[in-house]
This record gives sequence, structure tokens and C-alpha cells, in this order.
Amino acid sequence: MAEQVEEPSVRPSDPWRGPKFLTTKHNGSHTWQVIAGSATLGLAVAAGAVLAAGPWDNGQRKAERALAAAADHTGGAHHGRTTPEGPRPAPSAPAVLPALTAAKAAQDPAGLRAALTPLVDAPGLGKKLAASVVDTATGEQLYGHGATTPMTPASTIKIATTTAALSVLGPDHRIATTAALSPDSRTLTLVGGGDPTLAKADLRAMAAEAADALREDGEDPAGPVRLTYDVSRYTGPELHPISPNENIAPVTALMIDEGRLDGSDRGPADRTDDPAGDAARAFAEALEKAGVQVTGAPREARAADEARTVATHRSAPLSALAERTLTNSDNDIAEALARQTAIAKGEKASFAGARRAVTNELKKLQLPVGGAHFADGSGLDRKDRVTPALLTALLARAADPDRPGLRPVLTGLPIAGFSGTLDGRYERDAAGTGLVRAKTGTLRGVNSLAGTVVDRQGRLLAFAFLASGSTSAAGAEPALDALATALAGV
Repeated sequence: MAEQVEEPSVRPSDPWRGPKFLTTKHNGSHTWQVIAGSATLGLAVAAGAVLAAGPWDNGQRKAERALAAAADHTGGAHHGRTTPEGPRPAPSAPAVLPALTAAKAAQDPAGLRAALTPLVDAPGLGKKLAASVVDTATGEQLYGHGATTPMTPASTIKIATTTAALSVLGPDHRIATTAALSPDSRTLTLVGGGDPTLAKADLRAMAAEAADALREDGEDPAGPVRLTYDVSRYTGPELHPISPNENIAPVTALMIDEGRLDGSDRGPADRTDDPAGDAARAFAEALEKAGVQVTGAPREARAADEARTVATHRSAPLSALAERTLTNSDNDIAEALARQTAIAKGEKASFAGARRAVTNELKKLQLPVGGAHFADGSGLDRKDRVTPALLTALLARAADPDRPGLRPVLTGLPIAGFSGTLDGRYERDAAGTGLVRAKTGTLRGVNSLAGTVVDRQGRLLAFAFLASGSTSAAGAEPALDALATALAGV
């Protein structure tokens, strides 16, 4: 039976589908604001982000702003309405809440304990709960309940995976897929770089580039060529320990659309058992349509050392991939980011190499990795272990104004009631809707929630609640949501 995991929303806020919710501004290096405005839903709340450059521009995800502009071609301040005097300024919505500046007083740990203690014993949470709440501005732990206890994190481990990848590679890194031509122009090799988001349209563009290069070599029509494909960038087992499984494809350096067979781009789906071969066959078809004669069926082989690159496709920036990983709880991208981290750290691009690389990078960031075990990058493996204290430390580090490159860890978190895996978790009029941003985690008997919320003093709090032994997600999730919501009211 397939492992029970969360089923990502079909309406996330990400660069592929567009935003549902506009979030966050930062005013000064240690001043967090929460701003609420009125719209048709009567609620749009923004919580702490970044002054520095990065995937956000003045608090708004750049990809979201670009998509919003593309969707409204009239755009501008006048919203498409003109007057004889020129564009009419758009009215500003009145604030529901005043902007919060620097916290007037430190958060009272006793108040936090009073708010959370009745909730940590909720029957739906199961046999064991571990928790941590910290003030991101100071790093001070405000509440702990088994905070240093290693627990199975499920998908909240993706917070560690994306942090390590962004720290090592930077938010602007792109994963390259290339086509290499042999010196005699008779063998073309599709070289996988580890981009699970590669699409057929990308292969068509690469095929056109390759065809042009072949014609420059004096062939018209181009070819004939033999087609091979190279997956040597990754090593070790391709199958995740829970595979075959609808939640993850074989982990290989070459695939298209995450090996999905149903046209989806998130959530469980039937997966191919030969993602690299499928990608190569799709490339062969694209080459034929581009006028290149391809002889025989594609076969696996490494590109020759002296082969020259004749076509390249680069993935979306790592900042966008990290956001998509967190918003949609994307297991395939998470495993790819773990392997990209391994490669950058000089480790083998395998499950074991990724474990060493992620662990060592988090140590380099001076994070509390004691008791942690990163068996995979996605959280599907029950051998994974993290502590609540590590998760809150990761979130606090991502909020550090001096580390803008880690900001996608925060901007990618699902928004309660609005996006990703929290889209359907909060009612529209619930107290935590729009205020809680958190990564969810669900395996059979394991439920977790880790993210951020702005309290009434205007402080950005990072929290992690890890529960095990629950009888059902339907009972555990509302209890976790109540814990996160309580933080916003203290």
C-alpha cells in the first residue's frame, strides 16, 4: 500500500500557477510588520519578509508580480480607467489593522505556556508531541516541549533540504540539461543534469538548437545521428525506499514532468518506471520534427569527453524550485535539490551522499543537528529524524536579514486557507487564516506543522509541532492548526 502523505492543493501560490495571496514586507533589519487590508474576502495579511535583494522585491515574490502583470494587461495605477486628464489613481483600501512596528515588549513565555499547554494534550495529536517556538529576531526559545527530541518529521524535512540547497548553491542557481555532439557529428547525447521539471516543450527547444548546430556542420537535412542519453550525474539506487509509489518517481538525473503520466504537476500521480528512457524518446521525436534524422532507438551511454554542447536548457532559478517544493510539498524536486547539494559539496549524488551533504551544510550554518538523520530529502522515509529545535532554528536562519538568499524558505511556506497544502486546512473566517505560514507533514501515524506567525507584539515567531502515534490525519491536523493559531493571539 502506498505511504499516506499529504495531497498538495491544486491551487498553490507558486511561479507555475500564480498567486492567490500577496504577502510580506520588512521594515528595518529587526522590525517585523503585519499589515491587513480589506478585499472581497475581508482578509489579506502579510507577515515579515526581506529588505535585501533576492526572489522577493519589496516583499512581493517577483514571479507572482510578473504573473499578475501578465494577467491584467491594462495594469498600472488606473486599472484600465482613464479620464480626460489622464490615468486616475487607484484608491487605497483602508487598513483593517494598523501596521505594527518594532515590538514594544518581549514576548512573555508564561503567556505562551498558558496558551499552548491546554492544546498540546489534544487527543488527536496521538501518543507523543514535541514542540518548539522561537523569536526569529533573537533566536530565543520561548516555548519548548521535548524540543530536542528527534522525531519523524514527514514533509517538514523539506525545510532542511531547501535551506541546505539555497545555502550551498544560491537562489539564482539553475540546473542545466544539455545535448552534446560527438566530434564526428554522428552521436548526439542528451545529458541529464537533474532537473525534474524538464518538459517536452524544453526538449523541443533543445532539438531546434541541436538541429541548427548539425546543419552548420554541413548537413541539410541534419543527420543521421545516433541518440544516446547520459544519467551518470546521479549515482546509487534510483528507487526511493517506499517505491514504486505514486508520490515519487524514480530519482534520476533525466526525466520530464517528474515522470508523471497524467499531465498533473503536483500531488500523487501514476509514474513511469523509466523516466530517463521516456525523456530520450521524447527528445528523439522532437529531433525528427526539427529535421534531424535519428537512427535506431535511444540507448543509455555517457557523452564522450570531447563532445561539444550544442543545446542547453536551464531550469527555473533555485529560489523558485525551493518555493515550489515547499508550497506543493513536491517530493521529486526535494530529492533533486538534495542531490544538487551533494554534487556542490563534493559528495556522490545519491541518498547517502545527499544525507552527508545536507548534514554538513547545516552544521556549517551552526544549526543544532544533534539527533538529526536525513535519510532522504523529501520526508517520505520513516528513518528521517529531526528535532523541533532544528526546524525552528532553520526558519529563524531563513528570516535573518543578513541571509537574503535563504528567504525562499519562508516565501515558499503554504499560507493558511490560501495556498498549497494549507489551502483547505483553514476555514476562510478562522482566526489563523492568512496569518499562519507553515510546511505540513503527513505519514501514517505522523503529523507535523512547522512555520511562522506574527504575534500581537509584532514579533515573527517560528514554530514546529511534531506529533506521532495519531490514529488519523483528520484528528491531528485541526489540533496542529489550533496550536499555530494560538500563537497569533498571544
